[in-house]
Amino acid sequence: MKVLITGGAGFIGFHLANYLANHEYDVTILDNFERQSKEPDLNEEVIKNNIALIEGDVTLSETFDKLDNDYDQIYHLAAINGTANFYKIPDRVLKVGVLGTINILDWFVKCKKGKLLFSSSSEAYSGALKLLGKRFPIPTPEEVPLVVDNPKNVRWSYGASKLLGEVAMHSYAKAYSLKDFVIIRYHNIYGPRMGYDHVVPQFIRRIVKKENPFVIYGGNETRSFCYIDNALKATKLVMESPKTNGQTIHIGRSDDEIKIADLAKKLFKIVGVNPALDIRPAPEGSSKRRCPDTTKLRNLGFTAKIDLDYGLSKCYEWYKDKF
Repeated sequence: MKVLITGGAGFIGFHLANYLANHEYDVTILDNFERQSKEPDLNEEVIKNNIALIEGDVTLSETFDKLDNDYDQIYHLAAINGTANFYKIPDRVLKVGVLGTINILDWFVKCKKGKLLFSSSSEAYSGALKLLGKRFPIPTPEEVPLVVDNPKNVRWSYGASKLLGEVAMHSYAKAYSLKDFVIIRYHNIYGPRMGYDHVVPQFIRRIVKKENPFVIYGGNETRSFCYIDNALKATKLVMESPKTNGQTIHIGRSDDEIKIADLAKKLFKIVGVNPALDIRPAPEGSSKRRCPDTTKLRNLGFTAKIDLDYGLSKCYEWYKDKF
C-alpha cells in the first residue's frame, strides 16, 4: 500500500506515518518541516521505519509536481493548529488551510487513483454551538449545520478554513464525479508530541513549574478527549472502509466528556500534587461543551481501547522533562 501524508511531521501526521509504516505500508511525508528544528525525533523515526520525506509548501501548487501520481491512500492533514496561532498568525493559518486543500484537490483529480481523506475539526462547530445555545445537540452528530457566527473573531481562521475545506471536497466531488474521498472531524486528539499550545501540555508545564494557585480559564467547559493511539486506529479504519466514501465521520470519543477543571485534577493525581484552583472566565469564542456523536465510527466496528487516565499518564511521562 502506497501512502501520502501531508503535514506528516505534525502531531497526528507523525504518529500516523509511523503507525502505517509499522503495518508495512510504503509511507511518504509531505511537509515544510518547520517543526523539525524543535522536535528532531522525526529523523530517528524516518530512519527506523524507512519513511520517505518530501519538503514542500502545500500553499504552492508547484509543490505537488514533486509527487508521484499512484498513491493508494492520501491523508491530507496539513494545517497550522494551536489556539495561540489562530490569533497570532491568522493569515498563515487560513492560507495553509484553504489553499493547501484546493491545491491537493487540483492534483488529486489529475491522479485518477487512490482515496483522499481530509481532516476537518470540531472547531467547525463553534459558531453553531454559540448560536443554538441549549438547543445545540450533545453528543453532536455530523449533520449539525456549520456556521461562522463572527468573522471578526480571528479564531475562525482555523475553523473556517476547515469548513471551506469540506465545501471544497464536495465541490470537487460534484465537478469531477469523485467518489473515493472521506472527511473526518477530529475531536480533541491528544498525546505525546502534540506541541505546547494545547491544554494537556500546558497543564503539565504549569504543574512541573509548581504553579499555585493553579489558574484555569473556563474550568467548567467540557471536552471529550481521545488519545492518539485510538485516533490512529480509527483514522485507518475510516480510510480503508468502502462504506465511508463520500461521508463525514467524527473521530473522537463520546463516552469521556469531562470538565477542564476535572482534567486538571486528574493530572494533579497522576503527578501527586494538590494546588488550589483559581477558575476564571473562558476566552472569547471558546465553546462551552464539545462531545461528538461517534455512532458512525462505532458502526464501522471501532472501539476505543485507551482511557483518559492512561493517556494522561503517557503524556506526563513524555512532557515532564521537556519543561
